[in-house]
Amino acid sequence: MSGDAAGLGALEAVERYLVARRAAKPSPHTVAAYRRDLRGVLGCVARARGCGLDEVGLAELDAGVLRGAFAEFAGERAASSVVRAWSTWNGFFGFWVAERVVAGNPMSAVPRPRVRPSGPKPLMGEDTPERLLEALARGARRARDPWPERDLAVLALALLTGMRSAEMLALRVESVGGRPGERRIRVVGKGGGERVLPIEAPLEALLEAYLVSRRERFGVRVRGSDPLLVDNRGQGLRRGGLQYLVRQCYRHAGVHDRVARGTLVHALRHTFATRLAEDGASVSEIMHLLGHASVASSQAYIEVTARAQREAAGSNRTYGVVRRLVGERGDG
Repeated sequence: MSGDAAGLGALEAVERYLVARRAAKPSPHTVAAYRRDLRGVLGCVARARGCGLDEVGLAELDAGVLRGAFAEFAGERAASSVVRAWSTWNGFFGFWVAERVVAGNPMSAVPRPRVRPSGPKPLMGEDTPERLLEALARGARRARDPWPERDLAVLALALLTGMRSAEMLALRVESVGGRPGERRIRVVGKGGGERVLPIEAPLEALLEAYLVSRRERFGVRVRGSDPLLVDNRGQGLRRGGLQYLVRQCYRHAGVHDRVARGTLVHALRHTFATRLAEDGASVSEIMHLLGHASVASSQAYIEVTARAQREAAGSNRTYGVVRRLVGERGDG
């Protein structure tokens, strides 16, 4: 460590790093994840030293200390969470190396787990999306304060646009624009990037029915700057509320056993993308609609579709011989 790091506390270094990151316009969720990962590992260091978080100095964080801290941190966490924390710490030290406060980045000496890339996990069953929406339209979700128009709008919006949870929660009423029959939704994605998603008349009608029911339910005018999706009190829907709503919709529609573990809202996004690929959408089209930063992420959906696999297998030249033999047997 450089002498410049001698008097700098680790907690202070964390907060100064997060302030510097603001120039990249990360979302509040991203900043919160950075802070959790940095403070989580620091907590392991503090426990090993028998001191408080605010007593850990940046100069103390050498490779040996961090190896021990990450070993404890990884104990009850998934490999993907440990890899994310490792990347956060690598960026943290990269920043302080660039600032010439520390002499080098010790993270190269800290092991990180290998994570197998996970494929898309859409809703299982060919008819599951239709079954889910039809059940919600019938009022299948039996809640203390039922609101089928809202439930149907939320699930249909996810299935027909493929938005991430955070993107859906950030929508405003004015995010939906365009002339009737040519509506589109302006979405703010990761890193503040914007994309425009077209929506067709059926989804437009569902959203309008939801907004009408919302005005009747709360007796107030809905303004363009208001959140598009709200809870049963009229407040903007939040992450926990969205997850609970989607989980309950799965359960009451009888499709909870068709959802891959740990996906919930993301299963709807994967279903949207997988169906696009099955129906012939190109990689670039999927990439734009999902807001992916790289083609590799979008390519995964095409690679797992049954149609793509069937076409690849069916292109085997040996099928030509088999078809001829079968034809000859039929003629005989």
